[in-house]
Order: sequence, then C-alpha cells, then structure tokens
Amino acid sequence: MERVKIGIVGLGRLGMRHAENIAVRTAGAELAAVCALEPDRVQHACTQLGVSHGYLSFQDMLSNHSLDAIFIASSSGEHCRQIREALDAGFHVFSEKPLGVSLEECLEAEAAVTGHPGNVFMLGFMRRYDASYARARALIKDGYIGRPILYRGYSVDPERAIDGAIRFAPGSGGQFIDMAVHDIDLARWMLGGEATTVFAAGGCYAHPEFGKYGDGDNLAALLKFDNDAMAFLLAGRTAAHGYAVETEIIGTRASLRIASVPQKDMVELLDDRGAVRECSQNFLERFGAAYLAETQEFVDCIREGRMPGVTVHDGVMATKVAFAATQSFRRDELVRLS
Repeated sequence: MERVKIGIVGLGRLGMRHAENIAVRTAGAELAAVCALEPDRVQHACTQLGVSHGYLSFQDMLSNHSLDAIFIASSSGEHCRQIREALDAGFHVFSEKPLGVSLEECLEAEAAVTGHPGNVFMLGFMRRYDASYARARALIKDGYIGRPILYRGYSVDPERAIDGAIRFAPGSGGQFIDMAVHDIDLARWMLGGEATTVFAAGGCYAHPEFGKYGDGDNLAALLKFDNDAMAFLLAGRTAAHGYAVETEIIGTRASLRIASVPQKDMVELLDDRGAVRECSQNFLERFGAAYLAETQEFVDCIREGRMPGVTVHDGVMATKVAFAATQSFRRDELVRLS
C-alpha cells in the first residue's frame, strides 16, 4: 500500500492535533476525510489541512470506500460503537483512549476486534511511545532494576484547566478512567502482571462540582498485582505548576525515575524568583512526540501487514482496573478483581 488514506472523527483539541499529524507529519499517510458534529470545525480542518471530504455524520464517512482506515478521536462514550461500526465497514481502526466508559461496552469492542482479525486495531496509549518510557521498559526487561517491586505514577493537570475538566466530567467516566488509565496501562506494561486488588481514596478538595458525578478532583489508588508487585497512582486536577506526569519504578537492584522534576525543556531561568525550570502546561506539549510516534506506528502496521503492540485487550484490562478503582473510591472499600 503506497499511502494509507485515513478519515478522522472528532476535531477537538486532541483530534485536531491528530489530524495535523496525519496530514503533515506521518510518512505514508494521507488525511482524506474529517468528521465532527460542529460544521465550523469540519470547515476549518478542510481548509487548513487541504482535506477534500468533510462530514457531519460518522455513517456518511464510513460510506466513503476510498478510505483505508478510521481514526477515532471523538468523545469517550462514542469510542466502542464507532470501533465496531468502522470494523464492520471493513476499515483498519485507531481509537483514542479510553476504550470505553463501561466494562460491558469494552468487552463488546474486544469481541468486535477479535471478529475482524485481518483489520489492524490500535488503542491510543501514547505514553508507551514516549522515548523515556520505552527506554525504561527496555531496561526493566533486560533485568537492570532486578525484580520490579513498585510502580508509582503521578498524573496531574494544571488548576488553570479546571473549567474544561468540570465541563467534561459528566461523560468522562470518572478520573480513574479519564486520567489514571494511562498509569494503569503503564503499570501493567512495566510490572508484567495483572492487578488483583485495588483500594482507592480521594475527594473534592478544591472543586465540589465533581462530587455530583461520583468523582473527585484528586484521587489515589493502591494496587496489588498477581506477581506480588505493587502500584500507587495519583490523578489530580489542581496542580499550581502546570501539567506533570512523574513516574518511578522501584526494583530489587535499582530504581528508574521519569520526569521526577516535570521540566518543559532543558532551559533554566535565573531571575528574581531564583533558578526556575519551567513545566509543561498541557498533555500535547509533554507528549507531542509520542502522539506522532503512535500515529506513525499505526500507519506502518497497515502498510507492513502487522499488528501493533498495544491491543484491545490492553484497553479492556486497564479499563477493568480503572472501574474497580472507581468502585473502591465510591464505596470506600477494597475491591478484588476476578
């Protein structure tokens, strides 16, 4: 296949970045169609990126048989249905995380992917394509840290983005699904096991608005894995310093830390505040290269006739843990995963 013709659904902040990556930065790809509910976003994408086919209906885009693949960047509640419909229509499919907002629909999506073994499916756990995380995983597999004991992950959003988080809360599935699912996936990937128990805690420390959705603005969870490894996760919305994802993996012989100081770049500012290292302010800034790398991997898999390392099963298992953590938080009790 010379060029993979892709249609994307969802043109929000992340969807537009994906569209730009496909159109401009991904070798062997062509952005051939865009779809969104908002006519102005469709028109903007068509004009800015030179796309000839713009749709307001997902079904209309699926009827375009000149496309090879569908890239799903729509709202979380639409993912599983659109995965199933795109696969049934014969397309390769990339879906942003989370896989879904209920375990039942995630299992239905897994069945749909299994039922189309010739179609490439990839889930957007982009942190696996960040160079630092990829190197850490390779070191762990090579035995550098010995036996992994603990995965510690902090993922926090800046306070200045809180209004958008509150607006998104009704359909997010909760903080463990929306944010911590990345750390859950990384914990499974780094520790090489599956979670067996989870206890979660947290609350609405600054923003009571989250409470009516059974959510909080800062949540934490402690997980035990079937290989006796542990994981501690924090997902927060109220960071004063910016967007920060900090990770540590502790082993019997050594430890690895990734972005223990969440630094934007290598520049240090020396001014009346002292020596200052600026932080990234959003996920697109921190993981821009990883988003491009995962898109390139999706296109390469289609062109080379192989499957990506991130599977629909990864999405199901991460979602299963995230739902258990949400249940633990809401009930204030330990949850055992069967």
